Amino acid sequence: MMKTLISLAAIVLLLPLAQVQAAGDVGSPAPPRVRTNPDYEAGKKAVEAHDYKAALESFNRALAREPDSADIHNYLGYSYRKSGNLDLAFKHYNEALKIDPKHKATHEYIGEAYLMVNDLPKAEEHLKQLDKICFFRCEEYTELKEAIEDYKRKH
Repeated sequence: MMKTLISLAAIVLLLPLAQVQAAGDVGSPAPPRVRTNPDYEAGKKAVEAHDYKAALESFNRALAREPDSADIHNYLGYSYRKSGNLDLAFKHYNEALKIDPKHKATHEYIGEAYLMVNDLPKAEEHLKQLDKICFFRCEEYTELKEAIEDYKRKH
């Protein structure tokens, strides 16, 4: 009888621990999404090679598969900007920010694009956004800040 009571007490005491463990398993974060869009990957490789024509072709195909991807719109904006088509660059940067208002790379790149059209106040607005998004300074903030400082020295 004593062994039964001890066993019962152990079960009662350990049951909550088992429930906590099980709950932890259910609530664990899902693994990061693996992008399976080959055109997106091809576009990134083309950007790394500075082949913006190929990047634009790849990212436009990727966009057909994932029209709500802030990353693809950002890369399209970047590729159009590097190709000299600022109108389309702004279009895609703005679409990326509409999808994800905290997209750090887009804030950096659209800020740099505003400097290209001599709109310092707009570039500074995006720097302020990065300041809010990046609790401790991030690379995107630092890059845009340096671009703005360089712009001010030259103008």
